[in-house]
Amino acid sequence: MTTISEFRFSVADEDISDLHGRLKNTRWPDQLPGQAWIYGTDMAELQALTKYWLNDFDWKSAENSINAWPQFLTTIDGEQIHFIHARSPRSDARPLILSHGWPGSIVEFLHLIRPLIEPEDPSLPAFHVVAPSLPGFTLSGPTITPGVSPRRIAKMWISLMAQLGYDQYLAQGGDWGAIITSWIGQLDPTHCAGIHINMLTVTPTDELMVDMSEDETQMLGAAMAFQTSETGYQAIQGTKPQTLAYALNDSPVGLLSWILEKFRTWSDCDGDVFGVHDRDRLLANVALYWFTGTAGSAARIYYEFSVADERAVADSVAVPTAGAMFPLEIYRCSRRWAESSYNIVQWTEFDRGGHFAALEQPVALLEDIRRFAGTIDDTGSRTIDSGAR
Repeated sequence: MTTISEFRFSVADEDISDLHGRLKNTRWPDQLPGQAWIYGTDMAELQALTKYWLNDFDWKSAENSINAWPQFLTTIDGEQIHFIHARSPRSDARPLILSHGWPGSIVEFLHLIRPLIEPEDPSLPAFHVVAPSLPGFTLSGPTITPGVSPRRIAKMWISLMAQLGYDQYLAQGGDWGAIITSWIGQLDPTHCAGIHINMLTVTPTDELMVDMSEDETQMLGAAMAFQTSETGYQAIQGTKPQTLAYALNDSPVGLLSWILEKFRTWSDCDGDVFGVHDRDRLLANVALYWFTGTAGSAARIYYEFSVADERAVADSVAVPTAGAMFPLEIYRCSRRWAESSYNIVQWTEFDRGGHFAALEQPVALLEDIRRFAGTIDDTGSRTIDSGAR
């Protein structure tokens, strides 16, 4: 059995000083007047956030929020894996593995762990939370072998849950985490009792495109528009991630710009990113990439997915599946489309929220996960009719 060792993250003072020096000495580009956010990240907003990062952001507080939870390192399939493993004091708690995506990290889940493992209302489900950092991302990175695709990561997570002694478990994810979670559902139906996903990338077949509803037509049009104008990051990270890595690993402002633009564009924030996101939490996420030097390594998942020629959705996922559809998710699908690939037993369409559900709408996401857990037993059998909401 692979060794699991305890872990605690600590950034040296000299690394923090180096970051501050780089922030102070940023070489700023020009920006066309009156074109804020048209060509990409707006310089005035980026400069203001950089000033905050330099003068007001408290990394040690962010570091303590990570270290508040038990963390471990192990090696799976040749790669270092970092994970939080927070066990519930409840005897009826069920194991739940949470998978983040890009450009996120375990920071997305830190504020959810306490209510998941020990809800204030004892009638609510409780969970033993396993929250790994994806291979190549932050504390699991960098990867040292090629081919670490979502399907391979799913196999790693299956191995991890077995290594932790969990014979039955649930899985949840968004972004790449949704794709990984889908593969877990297909590859490990004996042990995975159900999956909860907040991004479903089901491309409708020709048959499903017949007699589309108005909502489905809008979803398809939005997906096509996104592919046309919002996927430049996919193109470079999916083909030449190493070229990009030099810039992101050398310039903290460059890294901040690369990630901030996604949080603004992909969130339900009406252009005001900090009207929805906590400034310190967003900077903690960016700083975690910076201090671990893994911006380039994390970007490789796009290349690995492309060359592996994997599908974003496994051919058929038989385990019970909950779809949580937020209105400003970057890819949306209908329940009808989802049912062509998944065993949908719960379908929730929310009024607010975007791509970063755990950060934008944490209470709604928590309630939906709990509701799903209450509808199935450890064999994956439904206990009540959950319906849609």
